[in-house]
Amino acid sequence: MAEDAKAFITGVAGPEMSAEERAFVRDERPWGLILFRRNCREPAAVAALAAAFRDLVGRPDAPLLIDQEGGRVQRLAPPHWRRYPPARAFGALYAADREAGLSACFAGARLIAEDLAALGITIDCLPVLDVPEAGSHDVIGDRGYGETADLVAALGRAAADGLLAGGVLPVMKHAPGHGRSRADSHLALPVVDAPLEVLAAVDFAPFRALADLPFAMSAHVVYTALDPDRPATVSPRVIGEVIRGTIGFDGCLISDDVSMKALGDDVGASTRALFAAGCDIALHCNGDLAEMRAVAAAAPPLAGRSAERAGRGLAARRPPGRFDRDAALAAIDRLMPAGTLA
Repeated sequence: MAEDAKAFITGVAGPEMSAEERAFVRDERPWGLILFRRNCREPAAVAALAAAFRDLVGRPDAPLLIDQEGGRVQRLAPPHWRRYPPARAFGALYAADREAGLSACFAGARLIAEDLAALGITIDCLPVLDVPEAGSHDVIGDRGYGETADLVAALGRAAADGLLAGGVLPVMKHAPGHGRSRADSHLALPVVDAPLEVLAAVDFAPFRALADLPFAMSAHVVYTALDPDRPATVSPRVIGEVIRGTIGFDGCLISDDVSMKALGDDVGASTRALFAAGCDIALHCNGDLAEMRAVAAAAPPLAGRSAERAGRGLAARRPPGRFDRDAALAAIDRLMPAGTLA
C-alpha cells in the first residue's frame, strides 16, 4: 500500500470517470473506490473503471469495494450477473437444516467472490451481522440472516469464509449493530434505547464472534446506553469501549457512508468527527463531486495504526482455492424462485 494514500474511499458518478473525477482521484489519492449499480452496466466497463482508478492512484492493488449481498442489495445485476438470495433465505434453511444452511451460505458467497474477482473487485461489504428486532425498520429486514445472535454469527462466518476462499475480503457491518433501529439511517438518525446488557448479549455478539475479520463498517446509530449524543460512527466511546473493547475488533474500521442523512448535511464536519472518534477510513458513496472534495479535504493521510490495520487487512487476501462451481450453483438454485438465478 502506497504511503501517500489518503484515508477515504470514494464513489464516482457513472460507469466511467469524467475528466474532473480523474483529476480528483489523481490529486487526492483515495485509498479505495466503491462501486454502485450506476457504475456497473457491463463487465468490460467495470473492469476498465477498476483499472483506470488503480492507474490514477498509482497502486495496482488499490482496493475496489462493492455492496454485493444478494437480495435487495446487489449492485451487479442481470443480465450480466446472476441474482442471489437475501440473507434471510439462508437463515430459514439453517433453521431447518443447520449444515445445509451453512453450506449454501458459503456457496453463495463463494459464487459472489467469483463474480467480483473477475472484475478486479477485491472487497465486498458482506456479511451483514445485524440482528433484526421485531418491529424494527426494514432497512435491515431480510438483509439479516435471522433474529438470534448465534444464527447470525454462524451464517456470517460462512459468508465471510466463502468470500475469502474466492480471493475477496469481507467487511462485517454495521458495528456494533443496526438491527434494532426504527429509522433508515440513509434518511434519518436512528436512536436505540435498549439497555447495555441486552445490546451486549444480542447485538454485539455476532461482531464479537467474527472480530478476527480484517474489516468492519460502523453504524450511524445512537445507542442511548452508550452515548446519547452521538451515533457510533462519530462516538469515541462506542468505538473505543465497544468496538475496540467489548467486541475486541482490532481490524480496519471503515465508516458507513458519510453522505447519509443520519450524520447531517456537512460531510466535511462528519469526516473530521469520525476520524476523531477512532474510525480508520471514511467512506463516501454518492459520487457528488463537491462532497467528494469536502471529504478529501477533511481526510488525513493513511498513517500510523490506521495504515497498519488497513495493510494487515489487505494482506489477508489470498488467491482463490479449488471450487466445485456446479455444486455451489445447485445449492443456491434451490433457494431461488424459478428463473431468477441466471
